[in-house]
Amino acid sequence: MAILIADSGSTKCEWCLISNGRKQRIETQGASPYFLNEPAFASLMQKELLPALKKKIPDEIYFYGTGLAAAGNRSMYRRAIRKVFPDAVIEVEHDLTGASRALCGKNKGIVAILGTGSNSGYYNGKKIVRNSPGLGYVLGDEGSGAYLGKKVLQYYLYKTFDADLHNKFFKKYGVVASDILDSVYKKPLPNRYIASFAMFLAENRGHYMIENIIEDGLWDFFSAHLSHYPESGKVPVYFTGSVSFGFQDILKELCKTFNWQPGKILAKPMEGLIAYHKMK
Repeated sequence: MAILIADSGSTKCEWCLISNGRKQRIETQGASPYFLNEPAFASLMQKELLPALKKKIPDEIYFYGTGLAAAGNRSMYRRAIRKVFPDAVIEVEHDLTGASRALCGKNKGIVAILGTGSNSGYYNGKKIVRNSPGLGYVLGDEGSGAYLGKKVLQYYLYKTFDADLHNKFFKKYGVVASDILDSVYKKPLPNRYIASFAMFLAENRGHYMIENIIEDGLWDFFSAHLSHYPESGKVPVYFTGSVSFGFQDILKELCKTFNWQPGKILAKPMEGLIAYHKMK
């Protein structure tokens, strides 16, 4: 029996094939139904995943991905996987379900994902029963890499950064306003491009402008989403994603401010998903 588990954001997808007690990890580009349609997702798997599997064919596939809350999107990605693995048992679920299974197991909790995008939900130990709406990087995604990266770009382009930070930014990226605007408005996958600038925050911790951007962005996520769950303060709040892991000190401080109990904070949910499916 070979099981293939996938955890996909819009930037990267982590796959793990479990066969005969051994784990093979593979990384491909991410897949979101809002950026990759059925043929494009099938093509991605054929070009990036199949060669890495080296003819190992999974019997069961569990794919957790961003943008899969809608049943139509899950069906579309299930068909794409079926084209590549026609004989496998396939389950496609939202990444929030995957994060909940990885972080909470069978326990109740509020689960938050802060990566390129952001999302959250209340997990009752079996499934997500409440979800604060995710509006994507244009209208929402508070606290995400795209949300924080957009603020970095604004500070740079509006010349809000002091001279030291402005020079550090230009030295690192070497871009001017026209380069940034072209990438945001004319090139594909602008959310990934914008989110990439959140790294500038992580590399310059301690500067008051940097700390303000991070704190304000995460506060917006807490106030716009987490604070609206009736269970807030009654169950732990769990976090996963690159932003969660990188700025976990601020998340813990915000939990203290709201008088909430922080749960696990993981960079990636894969180990938890492996444990969940082994237990299952």
